Amino acid sequence: MYIDDETYQRDGTTYRRVLLRRGKRISPQKTKLYTIANLSSYPDEEIEALKIALNNKGKIPYLHNLSKGNVYNGKIYGAIICLYQVSQQLGISNIFGNRNIYASLNLWLIFARFLGNGSRLSAVRQAQIHAGCEILGIESLTEDDLYSAMDWLYDHKSEIEKKLFSNWKKLPKNRISTNHVFLYDLSSSYLEGTENELAAFGYNRDQKKGKMIITYGLLTDVDGDPLGIEVFPGNTSDNKTVKTQIEKIKQEYQSQYITFVGDKGMIKNGEQKLISGEDDFYYITSITKAQINTLLSKKFINLGLFDEKLCEVEDIEETIRYILRRNPIRAEEIQLSRESKMASIRKAITQSNTYLSEHPKSKVEVQIRDITAYIKKLKLVDALKVEQESDGARKLKLEIDTQELLELSKLDGCYAIKTDLPKNVLDTEQVHARYKDLALVEQAFKEVKSLLNARGIFVRKKERTIAHMVTTMFSYKIERYLRNVWKEIDLTPMEGIEMLKQLGSQIIQIGKTKQITIPKPTGLCEKLLDKINVIMPNVLPYKVADVHTNRKLVNRRK
Repeated sequence: MYIDDETYQRDGTTYRRVLLRRGKRISPQKTKLYTIANLSSYPDEEIEALKIALNNKGKIPYLHNLSKGNVYNGKIYGAIICLYQVSQQLGISNIFGNRNIYASLNLWLIFARFLGNGSRLSAVRQAQIHAGCEILGIESLTEDDLYSAMDWLYDHKSEIEKKLFSNWKKLPKNRISTNHVFLYDLSSSYLEGTENELAAFGYNRDQKKGKMIITYGLLTDVDGDPLGIEVFPGNTSDNKTVKTQIEKIKQEYQSQYITFVGDKGMIKNGEQKLISGEDDFYYITSITKAQINTLLSKKFINLGLFDEKLCEVEDIEETIRYILRRNPIRAEEIQLSRESKMASIRKAITQSNTYLSEHPKSKVEVQIRDITAYIKKLKLVDALKVEQESDGARKLKLEIDTQELLELSKLDGCYAIKTDLPKNVLDTEQVHARYKDLALVEQAFKEVKSLLNARGIFVRKKERTIAHMVTTMFSYKIERYLRNVWKEIDLTPMEGIEMLKQLGSQIIQIGKTKQITIPKPTGLCEKLLDKINVIMPNVLPYKVADVHTNRKLVNRRK
């Protein structure tokens, strides 16, 4: 038997016909249908009940027990199942190991960065809401377990990064090539407090005055896929970290034609010699405006070579290649910025003249000093000068050295990339493209800081600080994948994860038996999961983990 439910129209009116029917086969090709009852006038809930019963004829005892059972709200499963299956697709689960409780705990730390503020206490509290422990097979969880997992991660960092690189090298795009180009850049995160063992005052890229920082260098492939991270004291300069990365690449990433890409602050002359001194090691970097001027004064290059089209000049004796270009858009931006600065200086002079006229006892010298300091701050001191009017009046005027101003603008939009890489390995366009790829690392830092809360560093010990940044790197690897896959849906990874938090669960108890059911994703949730090939199960065996915190919210650092 089955329910024949059909809606149709006649003479502009919509009708619904619901029949209880059965079929009898009278020949291999023909079945005769018999109507048992017309149910069209019955309530919808009774019709639906009959449909469920007829569709589950073999589960009548279960349906009978279910009608007597209890249903409870369970934990949220959607976001965690998504993150777990994606980590399997990216090989992260295998990198950490599948049969190790510390590996599972670190996977939870990676997932928890999408859910909370990054602290261990927050990760435990999130596990009370989300089914991370149940999915990862963690039977009990406190913040102390997570600290132990961080200690384990620090001890196995090198081994884990080797596995990460090994997986990366097996990708189709990397399997054949021996010309591996790596991008490297440095950033920092400020700390609340002064107790972290790596904390020091240094160049604060977050512009947080008075805050101690830690510094970290991220190594990625040419597409921005992270391969390793190193953490340094906050007062470590950019170029001082290069040696560490060279040694790491040499020992762990054994490949021919390893090319190190970094900006002019990272790969200075000393670092260039260090890299060139290693067999099959090369660099791609840029040079400063002062270095460009030196090349111009030596007449090795001339201004006419800087054009929108790339131009290459080779120093045969030094086996160095220079790729020159003028970016017209950047040149216009610099010119507009300079004009804006000059307008600001003129405004300051006008304000000073007004002040001098309204305050007869004020000193002209003081106003000249302040305006000169402002000009110096705007880096126009070579072309602009403020003086008192020649007739001795208490009034300032701006002197402009047009020749010097022209000299300042001659390199607007110009840049030069420097490399010792042979032409037969990367041509002019490829070298230029690889250097421009450094923007991918900058994007990584942006995502790591803003979306994944790298600034939320709630640990003191050096080892745990490093472990914290390793889990952040793997979180970024997942975030980067989701960002690329979900971009057509026009949602950020965090917005997508927030949507998937809608997929909770229900605990159905029949007697002493409990079962977890997950609602079928629909709408945008279904689309998000389809894009990343994640399958949401309907039913899961009942599990419950012992999750609790040992510390109050006010005591957050260890």
